[in-house]
Amino acid sequence: MIGYVTLGTNDLPRAAKFYDAIAKHFGVGRMMEFDTFIAWGEMGGAPGIAATKPFDEQPATVGNGTMVALQVEGPEQVQAVYDTAIAEGGSDEGAPGARGDDGFYAGYFRDPDGNKLNVFCFTAPPAS
Repeated sequence: MIGYVTLGTNDLPRAAKFYDAIAKHFGVGRMMEFDTFIAWGEMGGAPGIAATKPFDEQPATVGNGTMVALQVEGPEQVQAVYDTAIAEGGSDEGAPGARGDDGFYAGYFRDPDGNKLNVFCFTAPPAS
């Protein structure tokens, strides 16, 4: 159902550098680009992510409780994406590791604008 997610930025070039690096882990690049908006993903593929300067030209702010979760295949990829995020100016919100006992493995970080993301996988089938 989700087509793409947008995250506000006050510094599009900085956001572009951050998300260009993250997108490489998913085998995608920029799929749309305008003066105030860049989207990463694949047209017709899985949901994408975009960084945008707000349409109302007011400062971008972070939504409390809002988070984008990015799914990968395994714990090694969780670590790689998390490490890239931190190296590209992101901040730690929870190092990669198991969460609970249902096989959910995740790392949490914020982008340079303060938007919260996580990268996760299932190390065992989700409980039904």
